[in-house]
Amino acid sequence: MANRSYLYAADSKPTEADIPRAVRCISEHRWDIPLAHKLLVGYGTTITQSMIWSPRIGIAADYAQGAELLGGLLRAVGQGLQDDAEFTECVEKTVAHLDKQRAEYFILETREMVSVTDDDPVAAVQRLVSHEIPAAVTRAEAAIAGRDDVWLTALRADWQAHFASFYSDTLYFSFPG
Repeated sequence: MANRSYLYAADSKPTEADIPRAVRCISEHRWDIPLAHKLLVGYGTTITQSMIWSPRIGIAADYAQGAELLGGLLRAVGQGLQDDAEFTECVEKTVAHLDKQRAEYFILETREMVSVTDDDPVAAVQRLVSHEIPAAVTRAEAAIAGRDDVWLTALRADWQAHFASFYSDTLYFSFPG
């Protein structure tokens, strides 16, 4: 089994008592928490109850702002990949899926990824929320504003690792509507 990060959308955040109604599947990514997932949960980021596992290790964030940030970075990366049909197709599918699944919040489930290390999953999620996600957002904002061309060049060279996740209405863990 491949360890994955899972991204969902919902109009409320999960609680210890209940998961949101109408959880929409967004994306899963094997063997990593990709940059795209980190950016999508980059604004209004809070630790919340997981919808899948018992610890409080879910990450919820503002959907609209996260989708806008990722879209802006994809446009900036795409300025150097105009002739890459595979990148263009990836962006079109990603944007269409995000538009279709729109909700109030993104909910990122990372347990499988943070459990790969010997770290405490709760501490690992806290590091994601307090350091890794804000650092990714800051870097993306700078790149979009034209202040980090070196990073954009690196993203273009390995765009699949950062942006080519599996976007679908059905993920390994799906929730009845």
